[in-house]
Amino acid sequence: MPALTVKRCFLGLVALAVTLSACGGSDTDAPAHGSDKASAAAQPSPSATAREGGRPVVELPSDVTYTFDWAKTGDPAKDAVLADTEQRIKAVDMAIAEQDPLHEAYRIYTEGAAAAGTERWIQSFVDHKARTTGVTRFYDADVTVDKDGTAALVYCEDQGKAYNKFLETGKVDVTPVSKDSYVVYVATLRKNENGVWVTERLSSQRGSARCRP
Repeated sequence: MPALTVKRCFLGLVALAVTLSACGGSDTDAPAHGSDKASAAAQPSPSATAREGGRPVVELPSDVTYTFDWAKTGDPAKDAVLADTEQRIKAVDMAIAEQDPLHEAYRIYTEGAAAAGTERWIQSFVDHKARTTGVTRFYDADVTVDKDGTAALVYCEDQGKAYNKFLETGKVDVTPVSKDSYVVYVATLRKNENGVWVTERLSSQRGSARCRP
């Protein structure tokens, strides 16, 4: 099995299972919405419903924390997109911590290509018996909401203090900060019938000039 260099960058590509730190590009290799795999990953079980709209309660290890440096916009729709994006990010880390690639929590917030890509992403941690740890900062969000109930979101991530933790040994893979610690994400979302802003597609690029200090 190849060495794990995952950190926290997400991208819907099969190649992530080999060298996950080198993520970037597009999510065109992810199964299309409606495919068997994407549909299976997009359907949460009824037991996931714990909050308004079926949003799950997210519980994380105490060493997994976040800073969301994006202020409320004052626009209810845009603020809802940001709030559900925060919960999606946390739900994915909960699935990783619990080593469950089909965890019902993240499936509340993802569908189609994003759901299928997330499943593969979590599976890569399971394969290496690892999870995330440390502090991750998200910032510089730009949201556009259309009247048809869809939205586009671009945001940055600082992984400089986020690492991989191997479950069998407890070892934390502390890596130095570099330009690749800064990741830009582009997401497309849709407001579903329960009022949840669901991510349908998500792509990322490391070393983005937009996100570097």
